[in-house]
Amino acid sequence: VDFDLILENIKDLNSLVGEGVSQIEHTARGARLRRPEPLPLTLYRNGIVVGHGALRPYQHPATQQCLQDIMDGYFPSELQPRYPDGV
Repeated sequence: VDFDLILENIKDLNSLVGEGVSQIEHTARGARLRRPEPLPLTLYRNGIVVGHGALRPYQHPATQQCLQDIMDGYFPSELQPRYPDGV
């Protein structure tokens, strides 16, 4: 696993979706600024944790696909249904 490439691509993806930029959220009484909730990705020697989920070993096919998507410069395909605009 190329951790440097993963971290570099995560920074690029974060900037793509506007990390730290507030978005307008419409409410019943008008609108307000809201910062998107980040989705933490924790890298360990033996696996990853996405969000507040369980440790996913690097040998697991879904973990390999997630990391391959990031190394290819894309958001993980497993997140697309929940975050169609990126996270």
